Amino acid sequence: MAGWRADKAALVGILCRRTAAQRAAIRRAYGFLYREPLLNCFRDKLSRHCLLSVDFWKAMILWTMDAAERDANLVHEAVKKKDEDRILVLIEVSCASTPDHLMAVRKIYRQLFSCSVEEDVASSPALQEPLKKTVDTGQSSKLALLVQIDFSRASLAFVLQMLISVMSSYRYAGEHVNMAVVKLEAAQLSEAIREKQLHRDAVVRIISTRSKPQLRATFHQYKEDQGTDIVEDISSHCSSNKFARMLKSAILCLTSPEKHFAQVIRYSILGLGTYEDILTRVIVSRAEIDLKQIKEEYRARYKSAVTLDVADDTSFGYRDMLLALIGGDD
Repeated sequence: MAGWRADKAALVGILCRRTAAQRAAIRRAYGFLYREPLLNCFRDKLSRHCLLSVDFWKAMILWTMDAAERDANLVHEAVKKKDEDRILVLIEVSCASTPDHLMAVRKIYRQLFSCSVEEDVASSPALQEPLKKTVDTGQSSKLALLVQIDFSRASLAFVLQMLISVMSSYRYAGEHVNMAVVKLEAAQLSEAIREKQLHRDAVVRIISTRSKPQLRATFHQYKEDQGTDIVEDISSHCSSNKFARMLKSAILCLTSPEKHFAQVIRYSILGLGTYEDILTRVIVSRAEIDLKQIKEEYRARYKSAVTLDVADDTSFGYRDMLLALIGGDD
């Protein structure tokens, strides 16, 4: 990396084929040998390189971070933006993470930014801006096709309540399921959906506090009782309720994250142009978790391979890095 130019292929070969523990060791060794944090070096490259290299350096910075540090930075970036789609990051980090990982994210967030996640979520411009002016829906991004959250005055309190609840939760991580509670809460969810009252305290409590095995059992019970999937019922009964779209994303992240992330990848590269920040976030954050399952879901849903679609929609070192993280498709 000496000088203005950097050997991106070498960086990909060194860092993108190493485990998290190995990357952390490389990061420590670099700082010891060169008296400069490796991430600072990457950020310097990011600030001085042309637009063709920006996406590569952004991705490399995120990949080199510890997982909790990475998610804390993603959340911090999200809550400071006015882009409504950024709120999806909060759902992903809070609902697709393990309880211990989410706790680690909250801890390092306080260390890095001298503020709690909950405080920053409550004051996020993406949530507060609609109180000052009407959102111009004509400028919504492609991802709004996936998550179209209504940030009107009427729904703002519900959105805040849900986001703060899921970000501050610590779910039971075991496999035990209470079937009596399953039946009761499946009925409560059914009533809320039928009456189009998704913002009820019971709904927020169930989604934000129950363990993932408990939620899967509850949604299975719901399907047995109602004959339809809960996500389908939310779509059909509450289609005009934009808050429902955020709830559906939370449900998918909690019970079938591969379905959610396959959709996000698809919408990040669909049509003209690419939402590189979104694509980077998904590939980098899920590479060591469930990217194999995401690739399988993507192929089953869209009859195409993540590898091929990403290769067609990206270029240069950025493409090489993403493909190294994605790996080959079966």
